[in-house]
Amino acid sequence: MKQYDAIVIGAGQAGGPLAKKLALAGKKTALIEKRWIGGTCVNDGCTPTKTMVASAKMAYMAGHSGPLGVKIKNFSVDMPKIKKRKDEIVHLFRDGSQRGLEATGGLDVVFGEATFTGDKTISVMLKGSNKAREITAPLIFINTGAKTVIPAVEGLGDIDYLTSTTILDLDYVPEHLLIVGGNYIGLEFGQMFRRFGSKVTILERSGRIVSREDEDVSEELTKILEAEKITILTNVTTNGFKQKKGGKITANIKIGDKEEKIKCSHVLIAVGRSPQTAALNLAKTGVETDERGAIKTNDKLETNVPGIYALGDVKGGPAFTHISYNDYTIVYRNLVHNDNLSIKNRPVPYCMFTDPQLGAIGLNETEAKKQKINYKVAKLPMAYVARAIETGDTRGFMKAIVDPETKQILGATILGTEGGETMTILQMAMAGGITYEQIRWFVFAHPLYAESLNNLFMALET
Repeated sequence: MKQYDAIVIGAGQAGGPLAKKLALAGKKTALIEKRWIGGTCVNDGCTPTKTMVASAKMAYMAGHSGPLGVKIKNFSVDMPKIKKRKDEIVHLFRDGSQRGLEATGGLDVVFGEATFTGDKTISVMLKGSNKAREITAPLIFINTGAKTVIPAVEGLGDIDYLTSTTILDLDYVPEHLLIVGGNYIGLEFGQMFRRFGSKVTILERSGRIVSREDEDVSEELTKILEAEKITILTNVTTNGFKQKKGGKITANIKIGDKEEKIKCSHVLIAVGRSPQTAALNLAKTGVETDERGAIKTNDKLETNVPGIYALGDVKGGPAFTHISYNDYTIVYRNLVHNDNLSIKNRPVPYCMFTDPQLGAIGLNETEAKKQKINYKVAKLPMAYVARAIETGDTRGFMKAIVDPETKQILGATILGTEGGETMTILQMAMAGGITYEQIRWFVFAHPLYAESLNNLFMALET
């Protein structure tokens, strides 16, 4: 059994940089990856989807250029080229990261499946062989991420359904894409493939899409998507699927008390993701998980077993790339620089890359009501934003939750062009204790989307 100072399982946005930094700090480190360097973000998430979103945006702009005085006739979508571009960018990121890791002194990159065999002992079934390697270390970091949840629906296993991973391999436009799940993943793909030319129907179990957001956000986003002729059905129970050989798929659904059938060519399952812990055999080393299989950690990301840590989606909580990366920085600085950092009360910004973007930070209005805190709402339609009018896209609105006594910003949701960028300005204001009154009178360059933050907070003056 080979002894290391540290073992990192999973080369995602926490595991890869952590392994490299530990090795550079003088710790003999093994990085185990069962698939590809870069994790979900580079291979199945941010990088490929946002590359394809850019193509979909261009198709939308070409089809809606008339009001700006530009006539574009007979444009077409080249899916093989879109896929090729996506693959090239994924490989650029993945291969560059792998070369950097493999060139790092003191770091062994091992491709294979990791399984605990005892107290901090791991067996790695090497990729492409039937050989196993036994390793151990006093420090172990788990960054194995999450996978698509496949619901128990009758007939689903009999059809060639798509997931957020397999849909990326399509080099053609589906005739009719039926999406099960009306949240972030489903909405991004739904709008993307509608713009490529698919008919799109979205089925959502709850009463509205993106149900974690405020109701007015959900309503506005619904209007935006329906304006692009996307069909959104809510309060839906999906009962089963049937497919004749080589033929269309029939989905049996129930809306309230009414049963319906929907015929489609493709089905995308987007009901959520669950932590990838089953293959790790965590019981062998004593690491505790919750009922969903997520690894339990304290505020410093250490599990109940001293010396074993969990980072990123595998520990549950906010499933965002930037949170995974921040997990790495916290663990690394605590262990190597003797800092005393914690994930408690850290900001959790996020952005959904529909068009327009949905960017959010801090409390939304629904959460403020639940907490029974004193708050005010500042809201500004994008139709009142000069830059939005000039660029011809006034969809959405800006919204902020503030404390009327301290004048502090408690949270913000921006549904509009470059909503994530504008949200980040408010996040930095929150971190720096800048009040909404200061932003109201701040000097912004004209004409920017950010400039309209002046107007957003103007209504709070009375």
